Amino acid sequence: MSTTEASAAKTGQAMSDDPLILGVAGGSGSGKTTVVNKIVQKIGKKNILLVEHDSYYRDLSHIPLSARRKQNFDHPSSLETELMIRHIDALRKGYKIDLPVYDFVAHTRAEETIQVSPKKIILIDGILIFSEPDLLDLMDIKIFVDTDDDVRLLRRLRRDIQERGRDFDGVLNQYETYVRPMHLEFVEPSKRYADIIIPRGGENRVALEMVIAMINGKLNS
Repeated sequence: MSTTEASAAKTGQAMSDDPLILGVAGGSGSGKTTVVNKIVQKIGKKNILLVEHDSYYRDLSHIPLSARRKQNFDHPSSLETELMIRHIDALRKGYKIDLPVYDFVAHTRAEETIQVSPKKIILIDGILIFSEPDLLDLMDIKIFVDTDDDVRLLRRLRRDIQERGRDFDGVLNQYETYVRPMHLEFVEPSKRYADIIIPRGGENRVALEMVIAMINGKLNS
C-alpha cells in the first residue's frame, strides 16, 4: 500500500452526514474551470473540496522530457484513476486523503502531497471522469460542460502556451494527434451519463444559476 493510500485509510474521523459528490466533465477547453470556479464562489470554499482528475496523472520522471511531451495525456491510461476512486470513496466515508501534486511543465508528480479533509460537497473535475464507471458510480450529480470545438481549441492553445510552457506548433500537433481523437472516442460519448448539460460553459449564466440553486437545495434538504 502506498503512503497516499495509507493516509486515506488511517486518518480522519467519519462525518455525520455523507458529502454530496458532484462531477463536472467536458472537453479540454470547454469552460469546466469557469463553471467550477463559479460554483465554488457561490456555494463557498468552506463547503467545497475540489478534487481534480489532472492531479492523478501518472509520474513520467522515468523517461526523458522530450518523450514525456509526446505522451497521450487524453487517454484514460495516462491517469491513475484507480487511486482517485479510492480517495473519493475515502472522502465519502469521512476520511482525510493525501492529494497528489502534478507538475504540468515537467510532467512529473511531486514527492509532496496535500492533505485534505472532506467537506459538505466534494467536487470532481476532469475531462474523462464520466468515462470511468467505478468513478461515475460515486457521483450524486453529473454535469457536462458542452462547448464548440473551435472555441475549445483556442482556449487550449492559450492555456498551454501561457501556463504550461508549450509552443504553438507543439500544442496544435498534440491536439490533432491526441486531443481531438480521444475527445471523440472517450469524452463526447460520456456526455450521455450527465444529469445536466451546460451549453457554452461558463458563459451560460441561466444554466449556472439553476445548477447552483439545485446544489443549495440539496445542501439544505
